Amino acid sequence: MTREREERLALLTRLEWLRLLGVDALPRGRADAASRREPPLTAVVPGDTARGAAVPGGTIRQRGTGVGARAPAGHAASARPVVQAGLFGGSVEVEGAGTARVRGRDRGAEPAGSPLASVRAPEAPDPAAALRLIREEIGDCTRCGLCRKRTHIVFGVGSASARLMFVGEGPGADEDLKGEPFVGRAGQLLTKIIESMGLKREEVYIANVVKCRPPENRTPLPDEIGTCSPFLFQQVQAIRPRVLVCLGTPAAQTVLGTRETITRLRGSFHDQDGIRIMPTFHPAYLLRNPAAKREVWDDMKKVMAELKASG
Repeated sequence: MTREREERLALLTRLEWLRLLGVDALPRGRADAASRREPPLTAVVPGDTARGAAVPGGTIRQRGTGVGARAPAGHAASARPVVQAGLFGGSVEVEGAGTARVRGRDRGAEPAGSPLASVRAPEAPDPAAALRLIREEIGDCTRCGLCRKRTHIVFGVGSASARLMFVGEGPGADEDLKGEPFVGRAGQLLTKIIESMGLKREEVYIANVVKCRPPENRTPLPDEIGTCSPFLFQQVQAIRPRVLVCLGTPAAQTVLGTRETITRLRGSFHDQDGIRIMPTFHPAYLLRNPAAKREVWDDMKKVMAELKASG
């Protein structure tokens, strides 16, 4: 396969992923900018920020051929894009080091279809084998800029046949050093929560939306989530837990394909592709706000009841 064709397939894969997340169109660069009498903007696709790949025609109509296609060597992101595709519709205009503006759909608009349902696990004889294939596909990943400062890729840990799965937003400093999710102070609290539910840490599965630590533990950017989340969805589909607990707003928004915050989402189950999703507060939030532990425990009691009812 030629390098040009590899780049085209990678671009089409990103476009398909954006389409599944409900992004109907992207800025067309100079033509659109001129019509608005604004400086030219370049449309960027998650995972292709180094190339600043322009999207011809603006409207996404192509279908990709796979999930998380690997970008060619030497094309890791090297600069923050001027315009990033919004994860759940519209686009995010980054104004230097300031705050971002969201353009496009109104806040709260939902994408068409479930992001989780759009992905399938690789064919394998059992969940453990499927997880190994997913990890092999990730490889020594350079698909986004998070690769530049990471120590380890933090894939996931736990039982491949778990009935309960926890998902956070990304690794922190301790996780980056050890290569295992939730091993710092927040992870120790999560372990206590799991044990209070009558389970052992090795009986559940724990993963994150992104596999590499964001600098200074910042929230992952939309292009980073768009590049890495298909691998999380493959993990979920390989394991097929009865209940998936999303820890914090980024995890809940990514899995559910919504813009609602965790305070609106927590406390109730949300069904996605036959899996019951329970959003709740992140353990790191509980360390800063101990009073919220009561609400998380209320959520976990609902999870325990669901697991018991389902056998």
